[in-house]
Amino acid sequence: MTPAETLRRRNRRLGLVVGGGVACMVGLAFASVPLYDMFCRATGYNGTVQTGGPAAPGAAANAGAVTVRFNANTHPGLPWRFTPEAPNVSLRLGEEGMGFYRAENLADRPVTGVATYNVTPEVVGKYFHKTACFCFNEQTLEAGQRVDMPLTFWIDPAIADDPNTRGIRTITINYTFFRSLDDAARTGALANAGPHVGPARTTTE
Repeated sequence: MTPAETLRRRNRRLGLVVGGGVACMVGLAFASVPLYDMFCRATGYNGTVQTGGPAAPGAAANAGAVTVRFNANTHPGLPWRFTPEAPNVSLRLGEEGMGFYRAENLADRPVTGVATYNVTPEVVGKYFHKTACFCFNEQTLEAGQRVDMPLTFWIDPAIADDPNTRGIRTITINYTFFRSLDDAARTGALANAGPHVGPARTTTE
């Protein structure tokens, strides 16, 4: 084998290795967001709130009050307008509260998104209980469609007994909408998009 042929073979082998490494890195990047969200929901890490627990116990007569602020973010790859309908709500500890977000599809075709969430300060995550929410479920909006998305929640009165949280009077719940994996793949946006969340659909619409 000539030196030129040997060099070409080495270059081809190197190209395959590099290409395989890039493909693995891209796959891990897209997988990291849903895996991280699953970890946060299971542990309460990074201000992830508690879900699937008991209903609000109701506020005691001497229960303290907090203000819950609603924050909305939209990933650049998702052509939606996503905003809270009110900036905040005040409620007493143990009392059930409600908030609404509004989402509007600005594209000329149906688009599917998935929302993630967390709360700040992070230390209050284990005391913030959501009883109904639109997060982690795929939401498909038709072209130009607007929808209201409600959430209900309550804050455990035990927050007032924890020395790390008893002085906190304002809590912010943050929602971020991403384009779903299957929608990005279907529209050809997957290759150039950022982080994605949510499982790919297995049904045909």
